Amino acid sequence: MNTQDPIGERGYAAIADHALIGNLRTAALVSLDGSVDSYCIPNFDSPSVFARILDKDKGGHFSVTPLVPFTTKQNYLPSSNILQTKFMNEDGVACITDYLPRPRLSSPSGAPSPTKPLLQWLVRRVEVIRGKIPLRVECAPAFNYARDAHTTTILEDDSAPPAAEGRTKVLFESPGLVLDLRGVCEATMDSSSVPPPVQFSKLDLSNKGHKGPAAFTELHLTEGQCVTFVLRIPPTPVPATPIPPPVEHIFTHRHQERSKSRGWGQHEHEDDGASGAFDDETRGRKDQLVIVPASYLTKSHKPRSFDDPFLSVDLVNALFNATNKYWNDWIRQSTYTGSWKESVHRSALALKLLIYEPTGAVVASPTFSLPEYIGGTRNWDYRASWIRDSSFTLYALIRLGFTQEANAYLEFIFERLRHKNPDGSLQIMYTIHGGKDLEEIELHHLDGHKGSKPVRIGNGAADHIQLDIYGELMDCIYLGQKFGKPLSYDDWVLVRELVDFVVAHCNDPDLSIWSVHETVLFCADPWDVHRRRCCREVRNKKRHFTYSKTMLWVAIDRGLRLAEKRSLPCPNRNKWIEARDALYEDIMHKAWNKEGRYFGQSFEETDVLDSAVLIMPLVFFMQASDPRFISTLRQILKSPERGGLTSNNLVFRYDVRKSDDGVGGEEGTFCLCTLWCVEALTRAGEYDRSLLQKAEAMFEDFLLYLNHVGLCTEEISDAGEGLGNAVQGFTHVTLISAAYNLSRTMRKMK
Repeated sequence: MNTQDPIGERGYAAIADHALIGNLRTAALVSLDGSVDSYCIPNFDSPSVFARILDKDKGGHFSVTPLVPFTTKQNYLPSSNILQTKFMNEDGVACITDYLPRPRLSSPSGAPSPTKPLLQWLVRRVEVIRGKIPLRVECAPAFNYARDAHTTTILEDDSAPPAAEGRTKVLFESPGLVLDLRGVCEATMDSSSVPPPVQFSKLDLSNKGHKGPAAFTELHLTEGQCVTFVLRIPPTPVPATPIPPPVEHIFTHRHQERSKSRGWGQHEHEDDGASGAFDDETRGRKDQLVIVPASYLTKSHKPRSFDDPFLSVDLVNALFNATNKYWNDWIRQSTYTGSWKESVHRSALALKLLIYEPTGAVVASPTFSLPEYIGGTRNWDYRASWIRDSSFTLYALIRLGFTQEANAYLEFIFERLRHKNPDGSLQIMYTIHGGKDLEEIELHHLDGHKGSKPVRIGNGAADHIQLDIYGELMDCIYLGQKFGKPLSYDDWVLVRELVDFVVAHCNDPDLSIWSVHETVLFCADPWDVHRRRCCREVRNKKRHFTYSKTMLWVAIDRGLRLAEKRSLPCPNRNKWIEARDALYEDIMHKAWNKEGRYFGQSFEETDVLDSAVLIMPLVFFMQASDPRFISTLRQILKSPERGGLTSNNLVFRYDVRKSDDGVGGEEGTFCLCTLWCVEALTRAGEYDRSLLQKAEAMFEDFLLYLNHVGLCTEEISDAGEGLGNAVQGFTHVTLISAAYNLSRTMRKMK
């Protein structure tokens, strides 16, 4: 809880001072002071309309702010991804409830039914629950990463039910996207009156760099009064095509013509009969008549469809109840019974928000270009599906009993295997739609979070060679077989080809897990895709990384296990066994630093310590009790000043001063590495109780760094500030895994 004064300019909210809402298509970050600071629509990887977290002036926002000094609290509803933000003042308390609607689970797959479609709406319910408190609502979209201009029109709301005629809405129109903002008023107490219809006004923010007017309104609500705001992409109207007879009767309405790139716009207006009058929206615009069959009409003669219902009090209340029930029903399927259940389930709910339902892909994070160090250059776009991150995500969900998500992702992966590269390889990441092109672009017009430049979209690392991905993927496929849908023969052939590729390339160098992106050197024409590709330079050189070699061992090992446990034909079995054993020997001899008694980062640089080697016992490469691993673990637990990687019970991934990754700049401790360390200590703790106690203490300490609603960022600064993209799926994955194994081991050791 913190005290805030609305007077003065609003700066940047800290990365950790945000919560996440989503609908399995996209997600939004909502700050502790009630501002939607990040929102890409309609999909995770779509251009942003709100990006205040990356530019406080012109990034775009949708804020609800008290006009009096206030303190604030934020929480999720129990077992739900519906968010509540409370503003408290001596005179009153207001509550903002934010969510992206989800229909109830209507089938085992959880897919929306035809009559209850997924509405691509952002819903913000503003209610005063004690006394009175004045509020200002601002909606300031900045389309296409704040690059596109837009127009703003205030007009009659054609989605208002007959009883609410005269209600207005705001229409924001840009070349590539149209949004409208509507509001519905209600009284939640019998003793309260329904507040008057919301009166929107335009707001000029051009002095801050906005390329089109915003809209605002001030609310003076009293206890029991509520206004629900809905921001949406207006649905496509009935197409202007001839209707063959017979029809009972016809009805004419008009709409504005749209560019070919957008299709038909949402500008439907009914002819009021004999007078032929049209409302103000169409004045001075080029209109055309559309013929609509009577079967498309409601009794009020307004065309309505399932994705364009009347916006009524009953509807918004039903959406809230359905969405809350969806999340309650989903998390109830969890089989987790161990300690730290609240944190584990919050992590599971966060991971679910990272799934793109249409394809089963999993985004690494729903945000882009948030800095790994304030003022630094390590600012990446994570809105893609990394094979590595996704595989670990599915591992965690499978452990909790969520096999449906695993089956959907594996189908996504097998589709990629059916269309792998000509040499048999996979990319390290794909778009959430399965595409391969993730060209990286720098947006120089955006300030970056607290001045951390450059702001990047896309990801130039898509074609990096990171051979470890085959290990994570094969481990995921293996677990999917153990807990999910059995492999078909055709899919087994694809898996077999993948292992054959690994065997053929297991002695190749690569860029490994921490390999970052490529530098994009701007050409004279920044939109010339061919030339931009020619102007890249790799930031780092290939090596024989210990982590990659370990995961290549995993890939072959899981292939052999699958063949054995499922009695599947494996004509190259002997080659696989020979390659797996050779990898093991290479790691033991070439990665081992005899003087320091630890595994080094690579065969070439055994003097560089890397916390990625903590994965060894986690993937059953070696026993955690092995003296070599114990010695490596103890070295990592030392402070950086003493040659280790641990500071205040938090773990760095490596020492950037010793390992030149070609990017430069500092970074915080990696949450992922801290949790890997917890799990490694846990596994070693089965043989040394003092290490188990260390694991418990480190895990409890880490939980204190979760933000106010239990979410993780990618990194943590020296001062305890969350850094990097949020919410970071990899962190929540390892939190679930660490809690699962630590809880199980502690029960066993009692």
